[in-house]
Amino acid sequence: MELRWLEDFLTLVDTRNFSRAAALRFTTQPAFSRRIKALEEWLGAPLFERAGQPVSLTEAGKQFRGVAEEIVRRLYQGREEVRFGSANAAGVVKFAATHSLSLTFFPRWIAAMELRGGIGNIRLDTGHAAMCVQMLQQGSCHFMLCHTHPSVDIGLDARHFLSVSVGSDRLVPVCRPDAEGKPIDSLDETAQRPPRYLAYAETSAIGRALENKLRHTETRIRLEPQFVSHLAAVLRSMVMDGRGFAWLPESDVARELEAGVFVRAGPARWDLDVDITLFRPRDPLSAPAEAFWRSVTQTPSMP
Repeated sequence: MELRWLEDFLTLVDTRNFSRAAALRFTTQPAFSRRIKALEEWLGAPLFERAGQPVSLTEAGKQFRGVAEEIVRRLYQGREEVRFGSANAAGVVKFAATHSLSLTFFPRWIAAMELRGGIGNIRLDTGHAAMCVQMLQQGSCHFMLCHTHPSVDIGLDARHFLSVSVGSDRLVPVCRPDAEGKPIDSLDETAQRPPRYLAYAETSAIGRALENKLRHTETRIRLEPQFVSHLAAVLRSMVMDGRGFAWLPESDVARELEAGVFVRAGPARWDLDVDITLFRPRDPLSAPAEAFWRSVTQTPSMP
């Protein structure tokens, strides 16, 4: 049994796609598939139903998921404590947050939390949603912050992780205006040409929520991604350059919309309301981290 087999398994649980999981694990799909098969042979049971797409967990896979999360988290947590020294590590409250939230929401949220009482030393690591989930599972952080939506399973079993909503946001389709102030890429079905769609990668939780919305929205418009990234900041830059439209967090583009630098590419029916959610393991954390959690759960969510 190898640790990387467990990490492979959890990545496939998150993505539900062998090729995407292999890319995230920096290996080829055949090599990744062989490692998943090796884990199944070691356990003596198939973990995934491979007949359809996306792949799904078997009953054995569902049973093993919590075990794998716990083993990986405890191993990495132990490594962190040994590497940095338990006394030193215990005084740092460690966070993982998606790139967009680390730039927009996190600074003002943590400042508001600090006003309620000293937090002490803070460490923030960033990445795409799947990476942040892995960091929490591996014990590399105490808390993980990301956008969530009821349509998306981000891969954290409620039996082993707690969560609380700490804010809300709205994804709105935006683009650059033309000389008359009209959107250069419009979701209006009467537009002369299809809009150039700048999409989120599959590793993005809000990207998966958007794809779910698009599947259930009646429209004659066919959206074919012209560009894909897991970073909202990259999509924002592409929009700024007039390369197409993207769904961006309203909190991130409010000033541009007010100034007319960006305009809406579609009416409110295209908007998607999302939560900003903080996750933690159910296992006891360090004293500073537990004190922070108590403060968070007694504080109203931020708008």
